[in-house]
Amino acid sequence: MGHRITLKQLQKMKGKEKIVMITAYDALFTSIFDPYVDMILVGDSLNMSFSGREDTISATIDQMIYHAQAVCSKAEKSFVLFDMPFGTYPDKETALKNAVRAYQETGVDAIKLEGGREKSEIIRYLSENAIAVFGHIGLKPQSVRSEGGYSIKGKSEAEKQEIIENALLLEEAGAVAIIIEGVKPDVAEAVTSAVSIPTIGIGAGVACDGQVLVWSDMLGFFDEFMPKFVKQYLDGGSLVKEAVQNYASEVKSGKFPDKEYTY
Repeated sequence: MGHRITLKQLQKMKGKEKIVMITAYDALFTSIFDPYVDMILVGDSLNMSFSGREDTISATIDQMIYHAQAVCSKAEKSFVLFDMPFGTYPDKETALKNAVRAYQETGVDAIKLEGGREKSEIIRYLSENAIAVFGHIGLKPQSVRSEGGYSIKGKSEAEKQEIIENALLLEEAGAVAIIIEGVKPDVAEAVTSAVSIPTIGIGAGVACDGQVLVWSDMLGFFDEFMPKFVKQYLDGGSLVKEAVQNYASEVKSGKFPDKEYTY
């Protein structure tokens, strides 16, 4: 086993070296990504890309634990972050009970929860109980129903100040890093300057201390919905379709398996 990147190492990267984060939900892809990234997020996005749901809200703690166990089994170098699913941190006690389960049953390095000032006391309580917590501000996928859809945050001066204030409150409460999603780049830049903890952006411009993308978006496997911030580094879906098509036609025609693939 290698040595996983520690929280202290990540925090020292702020302002010096960009942090690379990607999602993963299983052992196979974790072993492929692990040598090249600093952090792996076991994201509740798996509910959309793998369970075929239209949002992240129905992901459960048991589901997340199962996937985190698989990821942790192959993450030798990367710091592993556990996404607390919707409904698992409505109050301090419930949040602690679920975070302790995540820690004890998986071997993750930290947990992540969505929300600003309204979650600061929960973050404080978890931090006091030896749980490392990443905040998540800006666009919050778990609030999609209550907000009536996805929208870019930080367009007005008032919204910008609110986001910066939220970030400072989270840091003060003990958050060890902050994910900033779907905000104007100048807002993400202001937040990154305002806090002394690392910021990881997704659709938040280049000024953040690091970036995260969902692997199935980034590698071109999930094309039902493509946010503007996703750069596709591979046309994975087409490559796999072509390969499976070739396999199917060779089986149908009797070309596979030939002598080379027969004992």
